[in-house]
Amino acid sequence: MAATQNTSAARTIKLDLSRIRHDLRTPINHILGFCEMLQEEEGMPEGFQPDLKKIHAGGRQLLALIQEYFDEATFEEKRHDLHLLCHELRTPVNHIVGYAELIEEQAEEQGLVKMLPDLRKIADAGHTWLGLMEEYLVRPAANAPALVGELRVANPILLLPGVEFTSPSPRSAKPAHTIEGHLLVADDDPANREMLARRLQRQGHRVTLASTGLEVLRLVRAQKFDLVLLDMIMPGLDGYQVLTRMKSDPAMADIPVIILSSLDQENNVARCIEAGAEDYVGKPFNSVFLRARIGACLDRKRLRDKERQTFEALKTSQKILCDELAEAAAYVRSLLPAPLDDGLVRAAWRFLPSTQLGGDALGYHWLDESRFAAYVLDVCGHGVGAALLSVSVMNVLRNRSVPNVDFADPAAVLAALNRAFPMERQNNMFFTLWYGVISTDSRELSFACGGHPPAVVLNSAVASPVLLRVPGAIIGGFPEARYTIGKHTLTPGDRLYVFSDGVYELARTDGTTVQLEEFAAELGKPATTSKLDDIMAWATAIRAGAGFDDDLSILELLVP
Repeated sequence: MAATQNTSAARTIKLDLSRIRHDLRTPINHILGFCEMLQEEEGMPEGFQPDLKKIHAGGRQLLALIQEYFDEATFEEKRHDLHLLCHELRTPVNHIVGYAELIEEQAEEQGLVKMLPDLRKIADAGHTWLGLMEEYLVRPAANAPALVGELRVANPILLLPGVEFTSPSPRSAKPAHTIEGHLLVADDDPANREMLARRLQRQGHRVTLASTGLEVLRLVRAQKFDLVLLDMIMPGLDGYQVLTRMKSDPAMADIPVIILSSLDQENNVARCIEAGAEDYVGKPFNSVFLRARIGACLDRKRLRDKERQTFEALKTSQKILCDELAEAAAYVRSLLPAPLDDGLVRAAWRFLPSTQLGGDALGYHWLDESRFAAYVLDVCGHGVGAALLSVSVMNVLRNRSVPNVDFADPAAVLAALNRAFPMERQNNMFFTLWYGVISTDSRELSFACGGHPPAVVLNSAVASPVLLRVPGAIIGGFPEARYTIGKHTLTPGDRLYVFSDGVYELARTDGTTVQLEEFAAELGKPATTSKLDDIMAWATAIRAGAGFDDDLSILELLVP
């Protein structure tokens, strides 16, 4: 009984394989028949004959493969290596469909409309054959015999699902849509390479060919490509290995890659997309899909290249700007006076802008043999505009370039500057200024203040610091402002400190801000190294390494 069942099963398989061979040969017969009719067509352009011969050879090769792989004696053994089997069976179909579509495009361009139906029938028959082969080989073996008898070919577009409405043609259907580029085509099959190269060249691309993974890597390192079309199955390094090496090398990582794949390689394609591939194109190639995907990749590459160029231009521009700002900052610093270590008046200072260019400035100079002028100014804001205004004011004070002004009179100097620099003519910027004149004969200090913090005098005989206050409006804000002169007699050993508010208006980490009185008390403490260095260290400690929000300027004067 068992022997009878086995014989029956064997007979069933034999009948199924016979039906498979029959179904697979039907579209091949269509391919060969229509191809032969075209070859015999009167007026057929001679240039079409080589490709028609390749189509015919592909059909004959498929017939031989059907006989080899769908033989009852070897079917189960050969079907075991399904990946290799599908690859070998698809390769001739790729040639048939590809060359048929290539000739179809040429025929349309040359107006040979009578050839188009037969060429389309060849391509459709190739898709039909591919659908049948997928149905018989890719499905689980347990389901295959039952499905064989059910499968019938109703039309030649078996695996092309559709929808029930008419869609306008995509832009990619027009060859002019494709962006031209330099493409590297990698495929181990010579006919696939030639066919794809010819199609791409007809679309305006420059094409370089490679047959192995190692050759791809060598060419990519040596030449500049806009896109690589990379076959999955190649001798030596396969497509996935080539892709991972490209994406791990910074010199090649930005080159977009499209994977050339058969329909049974979805998992490998997914791995390639995860590894950095832009897209994939299935075999046989659909000319519209191929053009669309290549065009999309080249569009994205052009955009990335433009972004990269813009970024590099921005970096270059930023470097130029930083260099110019550094040069301007060096110029501003060069205007600051040298320290005075001896003489009738001794002077030292610390200057730290919060950005490359700040709005603070300070200076001092002799008006004559016995009168010494000193000042600190603070322009609102920071950056180039504030620095330009502070330099302008500093040059006016250094050169005493305001006519009919006695620069030994602090109130007159501030009034003159208020008239010369109205904020509406300075981009709405104003500044504060402390300006004083020391007479070395009488040791008298005359000073005026325009919205600036008071100066501080430290005297060894007085326990508390003395704040020198006089009223006065900001410079440039009120045209009719009047300024008052203050006076203070300096005793031997007195130290005068003039500073901007950035030295003491420091925000702590707890949200509170240092006040002027606290700063004055800090000034009154005994110095550990130099008083100026102590103050800078104190300010830095308060900010706890967070940097300064405002410029820091402090001037120290001593009349021995």
